[in-house]
Amino acid sequence: MTTLEFANVTKVYNVRGAGQLKALDDVSFTLTSGRTIGLVGQSGSGKSTIAKILTQLETPTSGEVRLDGKPIPRRGKGLRAYRQQLRMVFQDPFASLNPYHSIRYHLERPIRLDGVVPKNETEAEVRRLLERVRLDADAVIDRRPHELSGGQRQRVAIARALASRPSLLVADEPVSMLDVSIRLGVLTLLADLQREEGLGVLYITHDLATARHFSDEIMVLNQGRVVEHGGADDVILDPQDPYTRELRAASPDPEAFFASAGPRGLGSIGGAQ
Repeated sequence: MTTLEFANVTKVYNVRGAGQLKALDDVSFTLTSGRTIGLVGQSGSGKSTIAKILTQLETPTSGEVRLDGKPIPRRGKGLRAYRQQLRMVFQDPFASLNPYHSIRYHLERPIRLDGVVPKNETEAEVRRLLERVRLDADAVIDRRPHELSGGQRQRVAIARALASRPSLLVADEPVSMLDVSIRLGVLTLLADLQREEGLGVLYITHDLATARHFSDEIMVLNQGRVVEHGGADDVILDPQDPYTRELRAASPDPEAFFASAGPRGLGSIGGAQ
């Protein structure tokens, strides 16, 4: 089992002309393989700062991130090995894929860089990944991103994240830029992959409704501080912090949302849209 510890992390930015901005204030949580944490908060709450620190795009001002009890290396082979263990699905499937390269190239590159399979098995692995995210490999493998729908592009982005066979996944608002009609299909895919692959997933969102249905735990972030953290049902059904209650009041009714999709809705959305 892989364990990622985000231990007492504070992040302060120096803002020219405005002094210091504390984006995170003593934030701690533990993500393990096979579990999903929903990280919920409004824009500016610090969610993306956590993602950047986890992916080593930013460093903490204080505190540290540990993988299986050891601090994350800052350079060299150790950092590369960490980045193979933790991958990210970005918010914008239109910007995260290079428009000049084929879908084949996007998936072959991490497979080859990380030596996932022998070179002569690369093609088969690319096709397996596309099928894993419920895309027709023959139909999309030689296309470019602009030739696919938003939902298809995000599925390719998920396949690329899985190409290195990570144990942990950071999904940063993975459906917020997709049409409402296909969001549930992508979330259902992520939930299935998490369960079948035993992934640890940090699901970053502003939507309490989906966080409840796709997370084991929910952590609510407000102005860089964790104001509530517990089991998904406990946080949603019996919120203790006023901010969490405000978020719940502003969210759509999750039972009505998921009931409206129904079995037929899940089937149609789960295709290659």
